[in-house]
Amino acid sequence: MMWSNFFMQEEDRRRAAAGRRRAQGQKGVLLTPEQEGKIKLVLLLVSIGATLAVLAVGTEFWVELNTYKANSSAVCDAAHLGLWKVCTKRLWLADVPEGRETCGPAELPGEANCTYFKFFTTGENARVFQRTTKKEVNIAAAVIAVLGLVVMALGCLCVIMVLSKGAEFLLRVGAVCFVLSGLLLLVSLEVFRHAVQAMLQGAAPEPGPAPRLAYEYSWSLGCGVAAGLVLLLGGGCFLLLSLPSWTWGSLCPKRGPPAT
Repeated sequence: MMWSNFFMQEEDRRRAAAGRRRAQGQKGVLLTPEQEGKIKLVLLLVSIGATLAVLAVGTEFWVELNTYKANSSAVCDAAHLGLWKVCTKRLWLADVPEGRETCGPAELPGEANCTYFKFFTTGENARVFQRTTKKEVNIAAAVIAVLGLVVMALGCLCVIMVLSKGAEFLLRVGAVCFVLSGLLLLVSLEVFRHAVQAMLQGAAPEPGPAPRLAYEYSWSLGCGVAAGLVLLLGGGCFLLLSLPSWTWGSLCPKRGPPAT
């Protein structure tokens, strides 16, 4: 009887010790208020980049194409396009600034005609001022941009899981997602720039000379550049926050008081 009581007490002690270890492990997963505050601050920065990214991909003011003014006409033509559609506008010369040699800017009021690119549905190239788009390059830019948005959404989901469930290991995964999404957006901008250059160099086989065009990048592309840089910065900050505490101690050792 004495031995049976001894073994039962020993088993109870082992179970109690195992329960304490599990409780300590669960407490270790929880974030400290300082860590949580830093993660929320970087998440706010990333949310700004995400808003700029969605605004850039969803709007069609990536580049403006403007014809030159003609003295014998009271109107001029301009166009602006993005990843998904192109809008042509007929503007009154009286509304165009006097010191400007070309038509525009595209924000001026005028008769607009917006159409979605057909190479996403029927595979046809679009024609803008007797210039033909390169559908392969345009499709590549759009696919890369959408892929960047998907990776960005996965990064946001990882950070939300870190804050809600305490899954701290997902912070590094989210950091990689944000860095990758920023790179994808910047690559998409570069591919789109090549698409614009290819379109301007290739005139459509139509009778009559193609009108001279001037182009300028607009605010949608600026939002895309800013979004890519902000996402890269946010991903780098998350990557630094995911480093263990002993790494910070080795990188930034604390100095003791000066000897007297």
